[in-house]
Amino acid sequence: MADLPHVIDVTADSFETEVLQKSLQTPVLVDFWATWCGPCKSLTPVLEKLAGEYGGAFVLAKVDVDQQREIAAAFQIRSVPTVFLVVGGQPVDAFQGALPEGQLRQFLQQHGVEPQAGAEDAPAEEAPLDPHAEVVRLRHAVQDAPDQDELKLDLALALLRTGAAAEAEQLLDALPANLATDDRAVRARARLGFAALLKDAPPAAVLEQAVAADPGDLKARHLLAVHHLVDGDAAAGLEQLIEMLRRDRGYQDGLPKKALIDAFRIVEDEDLVGQYRRKMASLLF
Repeated sequence: MADLPHVIDVTADSFETEVLQKSLQTPVLVDFWATWCGPCKSLTPVLEKLAGEYGGAFVLAKVDVDQQREIAAAFQIRSVPTVFLVVGGQPVDAFQGALPEGQLRQFLQQHGVEPQAGAEDAPAEEAPLDPHAEVVRLRHAVQDAPDQDELKLDLALALLRTGAAAEAEQLLDALPANLATDDRAVRARARLGFAALLKDAPPAAVLEQAVAADPGDLKARHLLAVHHLVDGDAAAGLEQLIEMLRRDRGYQDGLPKKALIDAFRIVEDEDLVGQYRRKMASLLF
């Protein structure tokens, strides 16, 4: 590994010192990766870049799961890449898969990890990822490594974000058992249920116009919420569903509450889910 600032390779012998003890003073991001893992090849360079840009606000500790099986077993690693944030000697959060840079910055920010004053080249905001470009990139990655089922799961998730539900479902159906129960695959299945509701539905822009013209049009509001959720804009989707509940909790035999509960299953942002669970409770009780 090149000599990169604030990036270390960790072994079983150095884990206590380099991760647990170091995390008492500085957050440590532990990147579990493997040489054969396609998504790792896109995630790890971004993590290394951020470690340099953040100027010591966190340390990136890289663990090769094939070489350091003892550490991987201790963290119950079932798929790679998996990244744990360790603070004060304890894991406080984790994620799986190759998140885009913007989401990685959000993950760090949620835990109070900000670039050190004077850290160079830290952009204020990452441009949103083009889901269609991500589909193209992942198609090529799957062609280059057809045996890497992790890449096929990533492609299925990207396809869902572009509305290609049928192809995404085929990919999910073909996943091996160990990935079929992955949290991301379970969420993708739930998202397919939402995507099915959009068959023959008007585009989001048309639904937005309908809601603007008639805020009480709950059918349009529901479909607009589903569009947002399937497109990955969880906050906008949940806000539309909360507004439905606020206007008529009994609409279509309690659809607003049922739709909110289903949405909570697919939204990965636990803080956001908690926020809207409280809003739902305040309206119901």
